[in-house]
Amino acid sequence: MQVHPLDPGSPAAPYEQLRTQLATRAASGDLPAGTRLPTVRALAAELGLAVNTVARAYRELEADGVITTEGRRGTFVAATAAGRSTEAADAAAAYAATARRLGLTLPEAVHLLDHHWSSGG
Repeated sequence: MQVHPLDPGSPAAPYEQLRTQLATRAASGDLPAGTRLPTVRALAAELGLAVNTVARAYRELEADGVITTEGRRGTFVAATAAGRSTEAADAAAAYAATARRLGLTLPEAVHLLDHHWSSGG
């Protein structure tokens, strides 16, 4: 399993970039359920990050149900991560249909989503 390099110029913290990348890839099926993730130490070394940075990303992913840690066996993409992809696609389709019905342009719809995403609700 390969993790894409993080963007050092990004305003997002490295743990958040890593969390987002893994969650997105799990939801899209790029990281199928059952995929074994590198150990915290191995991934930290690979990405040139502090161990605590990777550990925080893993903790948040586990709290969100994206990954599961099975002690000495390792850390794996959870089966529930794949189900989120369908749920997210359904929500996106419903939002797109509503936005079209209301006469919004795509940039207007994206702006609304971005605004509510950034404000947390």
